[in-house]
Amino acid sequence: MPRVKRGNVRRAKRKKLLARAKGFYQTKSKLYRSAKESVDTALKYAFVGRRRKKRDFRRLWVVRINAAARENGLTYGQLMAGLKAVGNPIDRKSLAELAISSPAAFARLAKVAGDAKPAPTKRPSTGSEKAARPKARAAAARG
Repeated sequence: MPRVKRGNVRRAKRKKLLARAKGFYQTKSKLYRSAKESVDTALKYAFVGRRRKKRDFRRLWVVRINAAARENGLTYGQLMAGLKAVGNPIDRKSLAELAISSPAAFARLAKVAGDAKPAPTKRPSTGSEKAARPKARAAAARG
């Protein structure tokens, strides 16, 4: 197998990695092995962070919408269900921005959502109803 010396390539590779580690603490910005581990970890966190950012913003928007909805006498769920029933396609980002920048417009939307009657959803049964069913079956089986 032919010998490969990699002189310029190796130097360029290390230089590039150490440039990425610039500003890291102590040896993590000076020594190649430490720098490589730190840069790899940093890239991993950056990858995860790009996905977390989407979750974090959605949570922020929900909190803001809920606060503004409660000022108008609704909960977040009631507001969203009402808007869905009306057929209003406004997204959470826009709703949150509206709640901050234009409370009057948000109040009008909240009124529309509050007046809308969402389709009834079947509520899960409570424990007392579940307890009554076996007794009714047993009585029916006895005759």
